[in-house]
Amino acid sequence: MPLPLSASVVAPDDIAHVIQVSLAPAFLLTALATLLNVFSTRLGRVADKVDAAAAGLRGADPREAGRLSRQLTFLRRRSFMLDAAVVLASTGAVLTGVAVLTLFVGALRDAATASILFACFGIALICTVAAIGAFLGEILMAGRGIRDEVDRQQAQAGEAGTD
Repeated sequence: MPLPLSASVVAPDDIAHVIQVSLAPAFLLTALATLLNVFSTRLGRVADKVDAAAAGLRGADPREAGRLSRQLTFLRRRSFMLDAAVVLASTGAVLTGVAVLTLFVGALRDAATASILFACFGIALICTVAAIGAFLGEILMAGRGIRDEVDRQQAQAGEAGTD
């Protein structure tokens, strides 16, 4: 619904309404920024594990080299999932910013501006949900990797106990 803006005078109430409406997406931007922070922290942890596995490959026996190679493949997939989450969350943030900008610039004067606003905000929400889905996939992969490592340690401990 267009705001009642005249060509010469903009009422303070109309300006206040536009500001109020544009604050709602700010909460989404805050959530997206928080998600991006989590994603980057997790990506750093994956990178640390890659460094450790790569260092372990030097001088490893064939059995251990095979295990480290599988671990590196797994970490590569995790990093890909995190990349997808970062791209989706960033796209959501950009589209949210465009939605807020549309509010300020157009102040919803016509149907075209309203369509752009709703499209940008709608796509931003879709990207946010997809980013959370990618993050969920990465978390599940991380959990599986931890369980695999625990199983490996337990098997080694069992072999050492039978010697």
